[in-house]
Amino acid sequence: MTEGRRGQGELEAAVLGALCAAPGPVSAAWVRERLGGPAALTTVITILTRLLAKGAVTREKSGRLFLWTPTADEADLAALRMRRILDREADRNAVLARFVNGLTEGDEETLRTLLERTANPDRPA
Repeated sequence: MTEGRRGQGELEAAVLGALCAAPGPVSAAWVRERLGGPAALTTVITILTRLLAKGAVTREKSGRLFLWTPTADEADLAALRMRRILDREADRNAVLARFVNGLTEGDEETLRTLLERTANPDRPA
């Protein structure tokens, strides 16, 4: 990848971030303008279509174009990517164990708290 060029995940996050900041449903051209840089309109449409397939955005027809709305935020998109990576692995336990072993102490505590809340949803936070 050349310097200044974004990876697919980064561009998806940037597109989703622009959508989340939008005042309502917006066109792909609106998103492209907010991204700045050299991204072509066709690239933005491709990313929006991928996000649609992932359930991260919706679209509605307005005249000759589509207006796009986020249904997820950047954290949702990152979590989806993590789940998809995990789903492709043969040894999920090993992957999860290595992931947990690589967490910082603060992240580990956050994970423990989240798991506890999931196990006991009626318990106050």
